[in-house]
Amino acid sequence: MGTLEYNSYLFLGVFDIYAVSLNRCFEAEKKREERERHPINLREVHPLEEVPIMDVPVDTKDRDEILESEFFDTRQAFLSLCQGNHYQYDTLRRAKHSSMMVLYHLHNPTAPAFVTTCNICHLDIETGQGWRCEVCPDYDVCNACYQKDGGIDHPHKLTNHPSIADRDAQNKEARQMRVLQVLYSRYLSILRKMLDLLVHASQCRSPHCQYPNCRKVKGLFRHGIQCKTRASGGCVLCKKMWYLLQLHARACKESECHVPRCRDLKEHLRRLQQQSDSRRRAAVMEMMRQRAAEVAGNAG
Repeated sequence: MGTLEYNSYLFLGVFDIYAVSLNRCFEAEKKREERERHPINLREVHPLEEVPIMDVPVDTKDRDEILESEFFDTRQAFLSLCQGNHYQYDTLRRAKHSSMMVLYHLHNPTAPAFVTTCNICHLDIETGQGWRCEVCPDYDVCNACYQKDGGIDHPHKLTNHPSIADRDAQNKEARQMRVLQVLYSRYLSILRKMLDLLVHASQCRSPHCQYPNCRKVKGLFRHGIQCKTRASGGCVLCKKMWYLLQLHARACKESECHVPRCRDLKEHLRRLQQQSDSRRRAAVMEMMRQRAAEVAGNAG
């Protein structure tokens, strides 16, 4: 559900509550004595009439496209945007300007969010047309001041601002990294749920268990016992089950685990680890022997 659609539903809900409240007040007003009716303490009485509203929109579907911007993902990001650009809402004039600029950033996510000013001439620096100090956190100069005959009297090295293309590439790479992080976190969440389900299904004895997908995992257990093809023969279901069992065995710390083949897989992984350690120690010993031989040869 989009933001506009949610707000529309919220508005209709508030409108319904408001309408019910009005109906109650209207009924209460009619039950009052005539001298106490609206307006009170005045000679004339204003009659109240019930006017039904017929043009309330029913279709609240949001037809606007979804706009994404990193500055509206969290409250802290939006606060940083407002603080960095001095967007304020303490007066109506500032609120109008701040709202306009916030909408600009929402519809132009690749545009520079923060405007830098030259520390010498105090003018705004366009994107890619300035130089920034590598040490000082807030020292920028424009190209005009940088190219003056006298040069820049600054003790640290200055680097050129990234161009619009470079900034867009950096923003694109940052967005891709955020997408990958979200996908990876979802993958880990699903994997944890699958491993928890595996442990539950291995211990569950109820034929009508309400745990989600418990019966499916039990069916995979039965398939693994009865299958003649096996994972080595190319059975897809057996390969999936072996993958989950191996992941569980790598993370399991229980000595008396009820998951099938957990103990065998732990022993197999332990032997593989021992073989890897032995090969690594042998490689280190061989490297030390070769170095000792080289030292002895150079000394002779």
